[in-house]
Amino acid sequence: MSRPGQGVMLPVSGLGFPPQNVARVVVWEWLNEHSRWRPYTATVCHHIENVLKEDARGSVVLGQVDAQLVPYIIDLQSMHQFRQDTGTMRPVRRNFYDPSSAPGKGIVWEWENDGGAWTAYDMDICITIQNAYEKQHPWLDLSSLGFCYLIYFNSMSQMNRQTRRRRRLRRRLDLAYPLTVGSIPKSQSWPVGASSGQPCSCQQCLLVNSTRAASNAILASQRRKAPPAPPPPQPPPGGPSGTLAVRPSATFAGAALWAAPAAGPAEPAQPPGAPPRSPSAPGGAPTPGQNNLNRPGPQRATSVSARASIPPGVPALPVKNLNGTGPVHPALAGMTGILLCAAGLPVCLTRAPKPILHPPPVSKSDVKPVPGVPGVCRKTKKKHLKKSKNPEDVVRRYMQKVKNPPDEDCTICMERLVTASGYEGVLRHKGVRPELVGRLGRCGHMYHLLCLVAMYSNGNKDGSLQCPTCKAIYGEKTGTQPPGKMEFHLIPHSLPGFADTQTIRIVYDIPTGIQGPEHPNPGKKFTARGFPRHCYLPNNEKGRKVLRLLITAWERRLIFTIGTSNTTGESDTVVWNEIHHKTEFGSNLTGHGYPDASYLDNVLAELTAQGVSEAVAKA
Repeated sequence: MSRPGQGVMLPVSGLGFPPQNVARVVVWEWLNEHSRWRPYTATVCHHIENVLKEDARGSVVLGQVDAQLVPYIIDLQSMHQFRQDTGTMRPVRRNFYDPSSAPGKGIVWEWENDGGAWTAYDMDICITIQNAYEKQHPWLDLSSLGFCYLIYFNSMSQMNRQTRRRRRLRRRLDLAYPLTVGSIPKSQSWPVGASSGQPCSCQQCLLVNSTRAASNAILASQRRKAPPAPPPPQPPPGGPSGTLAVRPSATFAGAALWAAPAAGPAEPAQPPGAPPRSPSAPGGAPTPGQNNLNRPGPQRATSVSARASIPPGVPALPVKNLNGTGPVHPALAGMTGILLCAAGLPVCLTRAPKPILHPPPVSKSDVKPVPGVPGVCRKTKKKHLKKSKNPEDVVRRYMQKVKNPPDEDCTICMERLVTASGYEGVLRHKGVRPELVGRLGRCGHMYHLLCLVAMYSNGNKDGSLQCPTCKAIYGEKTGTQPPGKMEFHLIPHSLPGFADTQTIRIVYDIPTGIQGPEHPNPGKKFTARGFPRHCYLPNNEKGRKVLRLLITAWERRLIFTIGTSNTTGESDTVVWNEIHHKTEFGSNLTGHGYPDASYLDNVLAELTAQGVSEAVAKA
């Protein structure tokens, strides 16, 4: 069988401009830490395009259309995505595809991860899969795109050619990506003037507007005071002519801004691990004022000299001298750097503050037990899971039989409750007829008994049942955390925001091992990165309450699980399991530290959602 090729994008010119008056689908994408361009959803792309039509030099607040993207802003001048709470910057790009391709039809191909969530493929892979699907090919080999996966359309599955592991995949119809016709909006000079219309008053827009105002003031001041620029440095003897000596500034949240001693423009930021930049203008630097909306990828940087001095008149942003522990100050400085770079002006950031992950050294004599919490250590064993009775008995324990069910859908099999279960013929359990319907005792939601038996049999089988509609837990829920040790004690140091209290330190330690029958790949080795992991709570009444509940959650194996890391993409490794911890002791630059006024209440809510409440801890 011939292998289908990659989806073909429309031909563009060297700067990424599509042909004039040709319809094309616009897909906005961001560069992740694995140097893969990940597409935004069609809804987000429509929002970006709408903002672009109003102000091609402005900023896009992604939280206005997607609640999960609240921290993110896209600066259209520098073509970077900026995260306000951490200061992280990532390149973005505006890509064009044929209207008859998958994004033009609103077709999304997704694969199921270890947590049961669906993840969209990269756009080029999505187009390739859709092309093969439309040609009615029975299977597709993705090795031509650099992936060792086979796609089987008859079983709608993806198989890893090396491990032979299979995952489910699905084809979903969504909103079509935006269509555009005609020329690309031309860029205009920066700073940006006041846009027409009523300005947005949300926090993200206020942050961007205040940052721009500060940047404009800095620029005006420096232009008044700046002495004449010195002549460009001569190339070293024997070196190539035309070489530009540049000085790398200190990194800011993983992105580097380069300050050039000549009067040329500065390169936009580049995250570590990203591919080299390609020059968009002769000499390796972008043309001043040039619109970067249609760059096909990140620009390439030439070799740099770390010894060149900062040129006169370059604005310096003293990030390290800003007061306060919250993320807003580094965020302001980071956005200012983006905007200055977009203006074609050199910028030098002083070194950004580093997160304070650990407290000062503590002697053994200063380590004390936590008052009101017995013991200092808890261990979990391999055979901690409670083996329950057969699934039918567990389901009947929490349900009441319904004689006359309503004419509604069973939200498990999606068949009507007045008809037989959709699992009829799949499961054969003695005494459970496919037409039987039951009502859960506390929440009152109704399902086919056979559907609940199927759901329980496919889970942890620990004797507990969780309502799939409202997530109410019946019985004692346990997890799949590998064996390990949890220690907790008091140290004589205070957390930011809790100056009058000492600190509870929790130390989790899980070694590598072999996955059990409850894990994704039984018999296969799993890794445990970053252990022992240190976490911190204030030693007050609510902090000790959280500690007691965390001990209960640890003993029920709910703190960690085995899955795929959201940070590195590594599979078969120990990951956090929906109960957030504070792993940063003396700052909050990563978002995992203090001060955080709502953290203790939030983690209590997360524990309750796992079936761990104060009443349970006291029992």
